[in-house]
This record gives sequence, C-alpha cells and structure tokens, in this order.
Amino acid sequence: MSSLPSVYEYYSENGISTGLTTTPTEFLLNNKPITLYSGALHYFRVHPRCWRDRLCKLRAANLNCVETYFCWNLHNPEPDVYDFGGGGTDFEAFLNIEKFLKIAQEEDLLVIARPGPYICAEWDFGGLPAWLLRDKDMRVRTSDEKFMKFVEGYLGKLFEILARYQFSRNGPIIAFQIENEYGNVKVNDSAYLEQLRDLYKRNDIVELLFTSDTPSNGNSGSIPEVLYTANFQDDPEKEFRILKQFRPDQPLMVMEYWTGWFDHWTEKHHRRSNEAFSDVLNRILKYPASVNMYMFHGGTNWGFLNGANLLISTTDNSSYQPDTSSYDYDAPLAENGDYTDKYYSVKDIIQKLRKIEFRSPEMPKLIERIAYAQTNITGGLNLNQILGRIPSIKSERLIPMEDLPINNNSGQKYGYITYRLENLHIPPNSLLRIQGHVCDTISVLINGKLVSKIPTSIKDLSEFGFWRKSNPILNLGDLEYQNATLDLVVENMGRVNYGKLDQFNQFKGLWQGQAYLNNVELKNYLIYPLEFKTEWINGLTGWGRADFNETGPKLYKAVLNIESDPIDTYIDMRGWIKGIVIVNGFVLSRYFRLGPQQACYLPAPLLRKGPNDVLIFEHYKGDGEIKFSKEQIYEEAL
Repeated sequence: MSSLPSVYEYYSENGISTGLTTTPTEFLLNNKPITLYSGALHYFRVHPRCWRDRLCKLRAANLNCVETYFCWNLHNPEPDVYDFGGGGTDFEAFLNIEKFLKIAQEEDLLVIARPGPYICAEWDFGGLPAWLLRDKDMRVRTSDEKFMKFVEGYLGKLFEILARYQFSRNGPIIAFQIENEYGNVKVNDSAYLEQLRDLYKRNDIVELLFTSDTPSNGNSGSIPEVLYTANFQDDPEKEFRILKQFRPDQPLMVMEYWTGWFDHWTEKHHRRSNEAFSDVLNRILKYPASVNMYMFHGGTNWGFLNGANLLISTTDNSSYQPDTSSYDYDAPLAENGDYTDKYYSVKDIIQKLRKIEFRSPEMPKLIERIAYAQTNITGGLNLNQILGRIPSIKSERLIPMEDLPINNNSGQKYGYITYRLENLHIPPNSLLRIQGHVCDTISVLINGKLVSKIPTSIKDLSEFGFWRKSNPILNLGDLEYQNATLDLVVENMGRVNYGKLDQFNQFKGLWQGQAYLNNVELKNYLIYPLEFKTEWINGLTGWGRADFNETGPKLYKAVLNIESDPIDTYIDMRGWIKGIVIVNGFVLSRYFRLGPQQACYLPAPLLRKGPNDVLIFEHYKGDGEIKFSKEQIYEEAL
C-alpha cells in the first residue's frame, strides 16, 4: 500500500474549514495551495456503466479533478417534469448525477460543476430545453423575467442535489460556473449574470463561483467578485496577459484548454497533433496556471442530441453546420475509452511539474472490442406503415415541430416531422416551392415514392433537399397524379448551440413560410411527429419483407444474436446513405455517407446476451445487411 496520501486525505486532513479560495497568485483548497489538473468528461455522453472506467483512467493520468456540464434539456424535458435518474425518460439511466458525483469522489477526483443554464458543449440548443421556444417573446440567456422564471425552477431542483455534494460539506464539488462564454452573445446584460450569481447563493451554493471566456474576446462575459477563467487552444501567454489586465487580483486558470476539436458532417475529421497539444499544456502549467482540458474524454452525442453551428442567423440556414454523433474530439481518451498519445503526455507532464505527489491508481486495462459477424436485414416498414402508428395533427398551414400540441403541450423536441397532403391533383412537371430554408433536410414522396434526389456529393447539399438553399424548388416529374398523397419528411439535424442571441431563436421543420404547388399555396396538412421514443419503438409490430429496390424513408430491422457477454463494437454504416441507428429501443447515432464519421460506437452496456434488435431508419436506400467494426471509420466527403 502506498504511503502517499490521496487527494482527499491531503486536503481534508484535520477536517474541512473552507472550500476553494483564491489569492492574487494561487488557489487554496481548505487553506492548502492547489494546482488544479482537471479534465472534462460529461456524464450524459458516457454510458453510466462506463463512468467508473473513464473516471479511473482520468485519475490515473495524474489529474486531481473532473469537470462536467449539467444538461437542462434532459433533466427538465417538459415544464415541471424532472429526471435526475429514475424519472422515466428515455435517458433516465444517464441522468443519475448523484451516482456520478459519488463515483468521482470514490475515484479520488474533485469536481468542477458547470450547471448552465446554458452550456454550449456542442449539445442540442446548448443544453436549453426546446420547449422554451414556444414563447415567441421570451429572450433566452437574458434577464428576461419569463426566462429567469424557468431558470429558477430548474436550478432550484438541480441545486437540491448539488448543494449536498459541495466540498465544504465533505463532497467533491469545489467550484460552480454561473454561465458559459457569455461574452460571445455580444450584449451587455450584466444584470443577467448578477441574477444568476444571486440565484446560486440563494440556493445554498457556497463554493467558488466563476465564468469562462476567451480573454482576447473581451471582458463582457464576467462580473466583479466572480472568478474569470480562460478558454483557448493556443498562445497561452497572450491570453494570460490579457486576463491579468482584467483581473490582477486573481490566480490564473484555463477552464477550457481545447485538446482537439469536434467534427461537423461533411468535414474532414479534425486532428490536433500531440506535439502541439503537449507544448501548450506545458506552457500553461509553467506560467503557472491551473488547467481543465476540454475535452479529456469526449464521448458520444447519443441519438438526436448533437448541436450545430450557424454562421449567419436562424432564418438563413445556408451556413448551418450540424455536429456528428461521435464527440471523440481527438481527446486524450478516445470515444471508446482507449488511451492515446495525448493521454501519456498528460500523465508525464503533470508527473514532472506537480509540487505534491499523491497516491494514484494503476491505469485500467482497455475495454475489449469486437467486430461481430454481419447480420442480415429481416424486416421492414415503409413510411406509410410507420405513420400509421402515429396520431396525426391537423393544421391548415405549416408549423414548426416545437409548436405541436403534444408532450403535455410542450411540443416536439427531436426526430422527424412529416407534413402530409391528401387528394392532390399534381399535373406533369409541377413545381413544389418551399419558402425560406428547410430546417434541416427534406425528402419528398408522392404516393409513397421518393421524388426528391438522393445525395451523392457535398455539392448536392446546395440543392433541393437540404438546409443551404433559400426558397428551394423541386420539379415533381413528368407524370400526372390524381388524388395523390404528398409527403414532406423533414429531419431536425440538431439545434445550434453557440453564437449571438439571435442565433438561439431557432425552430425545426418547415416554419419560415409556406409551401406552394405551381404557385398555389398548399393547405390542410396532416402532421406526424416521428420522435422515435423508446416505448414507441419497442411497440412496433407487423414487420414485412424489406424491399431494397424501392427508395425513400423506411425502417429496417435486423437481429444481432450474442451468445456470451456483450462486448463493445462499432456499427459500420458505409453501405447505407443517411439516417439513424437504433439498438434495443435506444436511438444510438446518426450516420451520413458524406462523412466524416462512418461508424457508430456501440458500448456493451447497450447490448444484452441473446437477441438484440438493431433498427435502421434510412432516408433514401437501404442495404441488405448490417456490418460491424472494431474501430471508428473516418472518410472524407467528396
């Protein structure tokens, strides 16, 4: 047994009298100097049965702290509905934050908490719940009374839990962030930050409070008496000099040292060399400053929960950039939990530079992965069969998914929305025109047959069917149709998570105008919200023969039989075009042939011994089999 103390033994020796405090030059924890060696790991991006493995690996790299966001949209999916584990939502297993905090402390890690209300995080809507959009007059991330009322309700529930786990009360949490990169919104609403600070204090939060921004981006995201921490990837000396000009009386900390970067669909997979990463980490710690590496372990944007970027405004979707489901981030710990060169560099750098040595665990063994044998598609459901299992909503005109009167009148958050028109006369060479931009992709079917184009290259994203083109027009072909059914199937590819305030006023579906057939407005829709909730998925029956010659949105089913204990794997989607993968009722991942991500990480806890249902919702044209891989597959789009 090592004679070295653990982190908690050292900093709680003789009892705890105070938490994390600051002097002009250093941090103190319980009145002892501390350099924070922290790594970001989001509990909601890692299967809970993998939490301990990832946290132990983090501690074994000589880190003494883990940082995590808390996601409002999953914990509060509808007004007055909360889930902090066991709440009955599809994500309940991921949301037991008490369990996560306990494991972190058991693994000898302190915790930095970033509750929001806004978290960015490349997470849908920056962690804000989509039901906020139903109030068209509300201004999120401001001191607007209507917004703050919901913030107070959510944070009040969250802090009932987090307050019990503060370091001053023998828990792991040493600091709380009150907002996230607020300087980027480009408004001067310090009253909002002050209200958040006061809200934290009213809810019995006694630990150190902080904000985080890139110092070279200005000082507008901070308020006096709240620690200002820095976010950046390069040039630490420049950012620290600016930060010291703003705050000469505080110690230095990088709250987000970006270890790599995230991917958008159709981009090349991002890589940051270990040499560049290690050089900047060395310079940060030698400056000297504390550091939180964002990300240390990226994890996965499960299902529909990825975020997006938007370079212009929410009404001009041409610059929309949705994030991939993989959030590997080229981080020190890979999406699957593997060690990388960066991991070993972190371990060595801290070992050399730390002033106090603590007892550290052995590096856990890597989790085994397998490429299961391919399995054949055994059943299918076409769009008409799928919609027949969903109650429709009548609407004279097009409306966004957020405004649908479902989910206790909180609207549709995720998935697809189909706008159906029946008994149409469609003359030859008719033109379908949609006002504004599609949010975010659209497939058009006449009598169940796909008439819009199947994308084969990036340039197709600038044509009808995708987000880039304004007022898109589609020629419906040279056939004439009487009493036709026209389906407009629209996909929400993820809400924007970052930007100025006007970029948060976003909706999904068709909402920027109306649709026209030969310049005549279409009216009287049947609207079908296709949410892919677990209970609905598991209730699907009546699977027919899968027809791979027909194109258009369809559900395909295969069964993966596992004879022994399940093992981590990847699903290789290179034979498919675009859609989502569902495993045992859980929406696992998006996929898109235009890359870069071509495989979907499938951790063993989502599988079971025996038969496992694997469903594919494909937009365009299915494959006859499902293949597996031991590794992630990246391909550059053409």
